[in-house]
Amino acid sequence: MLDLDRNGSQYDYTAPPTTRCMEPPETPPEDPAAASDALAAHLAATAERPIPPATNRWLGEAEAVAQDAASDDIDPATRRQRVQQVAGLLAEADATGDESADEHIAAARACCQVILDR
Repeated sequence: MLDLDRNGSQYDYTAPPTTRCMEPPETPPEDPAAASDALAAHLAATAERPIPPATNRWLGEAEAVAQDAASDDIDPATRRQRVQQVAGLLAEADATGDESADEHIAAARACCQVILDR
């Protein structure tokens, strides 16, 4: 089944993936600002993956909020609020069926936890 990813590229999300994005690290950064940057990067990496449209919408919105949270000029309280929003959006996202995307989502959730635990 063909669909468009968040970048407007066409893909068959039922086909097995042929390329692999950046590898998620085993543990997220401990610094909240670095974890926020990593969160945004992991969600951006899912944009290139073959993900079903319903899940892709949740991830696209989470990516936009995460990019805002990663802004240099954001205060810690606002960053935390944005990350709470991202965590809520990620909780709504179903499994993608793509191993790489699922790894990035798990890493993004771990980054959220670092920030929210502080």
